[in-house]
Order: sequence, then C-alpha cells, then structure tokens
Amino acid sequence: MISLFGSKKPDHPMAGIKEARKLLDELPTSDAYQCADELTHWLASVVAAEGFKAEYRAQLIQLLDETAQTHLRKLTRDYMVSSRLARYQEMRLWTVLYEYWRQTALAYASCIDLYAAGAKGADALKGSMPLLLVRALRALGTQMKWLYVRYGPMDPSVWGDVAKVYALAEGRKLTQSAVAVYPGIPGDSTPEREFLKAVMLSSSSPDSLLPLEIELCERLVAHFCVSFTLRLDLQPDIAYWIDLATSQAPLRLARPPQHAPTLRFFAAGKALEDLEKMIATVRSTGSVPAQVNLGGTYPAEIVLDVLDHLALYWSPKPPERKHPRHRVKSRLNVTHGYDGVLAVLGGSSAPDTSATESWIVENVSAGGFGASIPEIKGDWLKIGCLLGLQPEGGNNWVLGVIRRLNRAIPHKGSVGIQTIAKSAQLVQLNLSGRTDGETGILLGDGSDAPGEARVLLRAEMFVPRQNMEYRKGEHTCLLMPLGVLDRGEDYEVVKFREMIRDTSGDE
Repeated sequence: MISLFGSKKPDHPMAGIKEARKLLDELPTSDAYQCADELTHWLASVVAAEGFKAEYRAQLIQLLDETAQTHLRKLTRDYMVSSRLARYQEMRLWTVLYEYWRQTALAYASCIDLYAAGAKGADALKGSMPLLLVRALRALGTQMKWLYVRYGPMDPSVWGDVAKVYALAEGRKLTQSAVAVYPGIPGDSTPEREFLKAVMLSSSSPDSLLPLEIELCERLVAHFCVSFTLRLDLQPDIAYWIDLATSQAPLRLARPPQHAPTLRFFAAGKALEDLEKMIATVRSTGSVPAQVNLGGTYPAEIVLDVLDHLALYWSPKPPERKHPRHRVKSRLNVTHGYDGVLAVLGGSSAPDTSATESWIVENVSAGGFGASIPEIKGDWLKIGCLLGLQPEGGNNWVLGVIRRLNRAIPHKGSVGIQTIAKSAQLVQLNLSGRTDGETGILLGDGSDAPGEARVLLRAEMFVPRQNMEYRKGEHTCLLMPLGVLDRGEDYEVVKFREMIRDTSGDE
C-alpha cells in the first residue's frame, strides 16, 4: 500500500490503515459500552493529532464511526427499553452515547472545515463530501436528540454547526446528493434530508415527550423526511423557519421574520397527509405498518400517542392554548409522586416535609402553571410525574402532572404543569364485597359529569371491570369503572360511574 503520508507518519497509533484495523480488531466486542467508550477516545485523538493528510483523516474517522454503529444501537435499546434504570446506570449510558455523537460531529466537522478552507491536500475530499456532510448532520442531529432526552440544556453552538454544515452543502450544490449512510444499513440520505430531520425534530416539541417517545419521534421523522418541505421564501403552508447565519434553533412562524438571504422556511408538507393516514391505519388495525422502522416493536397505543403528538405540531396552524395565561410571580410548595401526594393530604401519620420543594410560579391559567425550579434535586423530575402543589400561604393542595420540562442550565429548569384536580379527598377504597382495600384520592374540579367520578389510584391497583366502593357519610358509593384517563410510573387516574347506595345496600 502506498503511504498517504510521504516519508513521515504522524505520531499516532492509527497512523496506518493496517495499524488502525488491528487495534479495532482488538476491541472487546462483547461489551458495547466499552467499545463505544474506546471508539469515542479514538475519534478525539484522531481529531487532535497533527500530521494526518486530509483524505486519510476522513477515511479513519469513517472507519471508526462504522465500527461503532452496532454497539450504539445496542446501547440505545438498553437505554430506551430497560425499565427503571438506576440513576448511575442511566447516566452512564446517556453519557457514553451523547459523548460519542458529540465527538463524531466534531470529527466530521474538522474534515469539512479543511475542505471549506482549501487546506493543503483537502481537494482529495471532494468525492467524499456528500457522505461527510450527511454523516456530520446526522451526528449533530443525534447529539441534539440525546440532549432532548435529558431535557437540555441545549448548547447553541450545535445549531450553529448545523447551519454552517448545511450552508456549505448548499454553496457546493450538494444538498440533493444521495449516499448510502452506513454499510449494511438499508436506505440512503442526502444533506437536505438530514437537515430537515434535525429541524423537524426540534419543531416537534420534544420537551413534552418521554425519552422513549423522543426516540419514536426521531424514527418517525426519519420515516417521513422525504416528504418534508424546504423553501427559500415564505409560502402559505409554511410553519417554521431558521436562519443559517445564526446559532438559533428553529422557530414557529408567528409572524414573518425580517427578510434575509440566509432564512430557510420548512414544514411537514405532504408528510402531514401521510402521517394522518398512518394514524388511521394504526387505529383501525392496532398495529404499526411493517415498513416503518421504529428500531423495535412497541405497543400500538404508545406509537399512536406519538403520532397524534406529531400531527398537532406539524399542522400549519400552531396548537391553540385552551386557557389564556397570566404572568405572575409567586412561590409554590411542591411534593411529588403518589406517596408524596398521599402524605400531604393526610394519608401518612408522619408526612415527610423534607420532600417538599419551593418553586416559583411564572404564569398561571385555568389549565395549569408554568414554574421555574431554582434547584433540581434528585432524579425524579420527568414528564408525566404527579405533583401536589400548594400556593404559598394557602391551605389547599392542587394536583398536577408535568407535561413539559426544560433543564435550561445544569441543576435549574422550568416546567409546564397541567392541573388535574383543584381539590382532592382521601377515600378508603374496597373491592365490591370485600373489606380490605387501599387509600385512593377522589379528584374534584367541577368538570366531572353528574354521576361520574375520577379517582387517583396507586399504579396497578386498578383492575378493569372490577367495581370498587367507599363510604360517603351514611352511604356507600359504588364505583363502576369506565376507563383509565391518564397514568404515570406510580399512579393511574381512572374514571368511574358513581352510584350511591344506602346502608341497607339498596340503590
């Protein structure tokens, strides 16, 4: 093999392709975590090393990236589908995945920078530029995906890198150049598709989704990306825009931005129609079409929730708020989880007041709160978490659920909270005909229809088609289940038909 370095090789263990392949063959392939971690370090060392010719540097980065893909898919599955990972396990997996994609993005960007700057020998990269651009944009998009999974904070420089890479693809007329992204993985892509995947995922409100839902959202965005619309000028069906001259994330088109040649407008386009057809198919058949690659098999109702979410945010019309918001500044005492709510409502002989936190309410509406969190304590804060909320100076606990989460900076954040009950009452619930039971929480906010009741239950306590009853003064109330309205890790909100019986048992 002719040396790519002339008579002098750089001082690096992978200075030759033979040496590189030998080192990669020695990776512990049975340990996906260790492989990903070692490959991350190799990528960083290749970027930092001096003396590599541009063509060989790009060849080596591609080889390292291709070697990592099998291990990354396994680690991603482990992260997304493993139930109740311990805190250290979750952080360990997240860190290695995020750091891999961050280093990969930097590695490909270093090659693209050499080409863009006309560095010595960089002309040799011309033929591989479509692949380098596609992989760079995919790495940047995946890096952002893992930041969404942790709900931020988002590094604005990542959007700046996305804009620069795509702008170069436009300038060199390579946006439509199709390439097979990775050997052995079917399907091709283009720089434009990878750009659209990144901006459409950002525009799909990932901060209101659970981690698994974010993964499914990313997969569905990839499935529909060939039908997305990208324009240089504003058109009636356009929903979002981005400025390639800034490091700003995409924005919903509330009003036309000031004209600039670097503006790009995008929308779901025909993908919205295709999405609605898929929703109808999943609803009618109870299964996801076989041609949709979700990276695994998931219950149809979980996929359907994500599809409905995408339909809402891909619509040309922005989602409308059900209730107007009003800016306020006040303190809010907060407890979390079913047991925490049970305790503050008097369901514990010795409530743990240390579990109560103080948040700052920034806006309020009839449907909920927006609050900032001065200090995030522990790892319980997540989408779908049950909260007990008490305005400072009040004596009533309101119940809510976290619907939106953003860790704006480390250890601080903001949340959007949906109110599910303005009043709550503990009730001793029994299965019909039995005397044993468990405490439940009767929810009230004036919205329940006559003869219906909503009850908050501990997770897995509810049994479909099994009646319950509780005492209400001199009477016994019979609860006949109508269905589960909402659920989280440790709770379910169940709707019942309520019938009052007298002490003799007659209706």
